[in-house]
Amino acid sequence: MKKLIRWLLPPESWKVPVIILLGIMAGCILLLIHISRADSYLTNEPSACVNCHIMSPYYATWAHSSHRETATCNDCHVPHNNILNAYYFKAKDGLRHATIFTLRREPQVIFIREPGKEAVRGNCERCHEHLLTGIECRGTTTFCEPERLCWECHREVPHGRVNSLSSVPFAPVPRPTSPVPSWLENHANNP
Repeated sequence: MKKLIRWLLPPESWKVPVIILLGIMAGCILLLIHISRADSYLTNEPSACVNCHIMSPYYATWAHSSHRETATCNDCHVPHNNILNAYYFKAKDGLRHATIFTLRREPQVIFIREPGKEAVRGNCERCHEHLLTGIECRGTTTFCEPERLCWECHREVPHGRVNSLSSVPFAPVPRPTSPVPSWLENHANNP
């Protein structure tokens, strides 16, 4: 163990440059976190979802739905079985989205993947549990067939049928604030 620690420590003449480089790297990482508004994703605010422009149609359709009054994005799209799983799911899904958007590989229309489908269906059943007892779905006496998804029948809830960047190009959504500090913005505008 001591050999490993000794191997990781830089020679005496390199200590100051290594500390400076580590400080620069830490500063760049903190700047990236600030500019990407990564901390906003820890909240439950739907406006955090529109940090990425591709989410604008989904925010706009949710904002005009009946779910707006009772459910946020996380209420439907993140599992609620425990807090660790919720944040793990958000981190995993968020990093995937961030990678796709950073590489400019986002599609015109986003389709939900299998883990997301499971989370949404579980949350539909969790919130609407009181409505599901004794209900008939396509002639069965159970509330729904296991292979059917809630939105196969309730297609319009909450995002409607058409969701893409081109379907609502001027959707009224809250625009993210600039990550540039006001003192720097003032300095840039008044040299």
